[in-house]
Amino acid sequence: APRMGVSDVFRLLKPPHPEPPPVAELLFGPVAGTTALVVVAVTLLLLASHLRDSLRRENAQSVASLRQENAERIATSPAAPAAVPIPKTPYKICIVGSGNWGSAIARVVGLNAAVLPILDETVNMWVYEEQIKGEKLTEIINTTHVNVKYLPNTRLPPNVVAVPELSKAAEGATLLVFVLPHQFLSRLCPQIMPVVAPGCRAISLIKGVEFEAGAPRLISSIISSHLGGMDVAVLMGANFANEVAQDEFCEATIGCADAATGQTWQECFHRPSFNVSIVRDVAGVELCGALKNVVALGAGFCDGVGFGANTKAAIVRLGLREMHQFSALFFAGVDAETFFESCGMADLITTCYGGRNRKCAEAFARLGRGAQWEAVEAELLNSQKLQGTLTCQDVHACLVAKGPDAQARFPLLEAIYAISFEERDPATIVQLTGDR
Repeated sequence: APRMGVSDVFRLLKPPHPEPPPVAELLFGPVAGTTALVVVAVTLLLLASHLRDSLRRENAQSVASLRQENAERIATSPAAPAAVPIPKTPYKICIVGSGNWGSAIARVVGLNAAVLPILDETVNMWVYEEQIKGEKLTEIINTTHVNVKYLPNTRLPPNVVAVPELSKAAEGATLLVFVLPHQFLSRLCPQIMPVVAPGCRAISLIKGVEFEAGAPRLISSIISSHLGGMDVAVLMGANFANEVAQDEFCEATIGCADAATGQTWQECFHRPSFNVSIVRDVAGVELCGALKNVVALGAGFCDGVGFGANTKAAIVRLGLREMHQFSALFFAGVDAETFFESCGMADLITTCYGGRNRKCAEAFARLGRGAQWEAVEAELLNSQKLQGTLTCQDVHACLVAKGPDAQARFPLLEAIYAISFEERDPATIVQLTGDR
């Protein structure tokens, strides 16, 4: 049966009644009324057509005038940058990094590049060359399509090519995807800058932040400065690499300054199992990815002490609020709505219940007074460094530089620092309401 709308339902409920005669028939009679109605209808159509053509001409003139004004304003502005040509499609992508997350995202991009006409089918992935049982890691990846060291249980698409020389991997690239520890950027970016295509753009998947002179500095800003002011967006979210690689549904958030650029990146990453949204808030998205690791330490302390779900939920909520307050303190224009995207709330929940920062903080709390992070990292992470503890120290330094009033506004972040580095009892993580 045809689908019924609301009007159909009301028509059935109403009692039948005779339809009133048309207005034209009342005015001119049955026959003349019909002729008059046709004349009126034709006249209205002609008027509508004339109005439409007139509006189109006016709109075209307005757009042309606006473009001319913008061109003149940009040309006469003393701070106007030189025009950079927009790269032609298909876009050539280079993944800078090949660890666990780098390999997982290379799989996502590779699958899209194989079917989307706007992307070059071949995706270069820069791989730091290592020997695995006497074989080069790049040769193993290109032969078996498996990164046996960092993502051993997942096949990469055959169009993802491992390249050991960074300059060759990035040669002619129009889109760069950075997914590696940010400590290597200053050494690697100079190798990239001379070989990429004019108008090349970049995106950072690096969850961290640097701090200089008592203030946070965004990784995207660091990449941009190393690459001559290149446009750099960010992608963050609740994305455990192994789950992404197995096509388990998740979401991610792109933070960008330009909507068109954001849409290009969305096409690169969006898949049925990897839902990508866009927000015009680079700082908010990027700081979410860094600060959630600090809050996860607090969640781990709760688990180590033995507090229940209520307490942990309170720590997560307070953490989300202080993440936003900290971001707004140092960056104007940070949008509160960003913290309810995947990069904010979802990533915070995931990290506080399943991440390495939470896990190590739980062990730290169980060890009791005198525990050392180095011992925990050696035991649980094969001596790899936690991002949360490093960021925690930097956040504290920023708040100290702002003064005691600023420190008082962030009781949770300050408590996490005191427990981590001043031998404060982890059980005091809950002593926040009185401090306020």
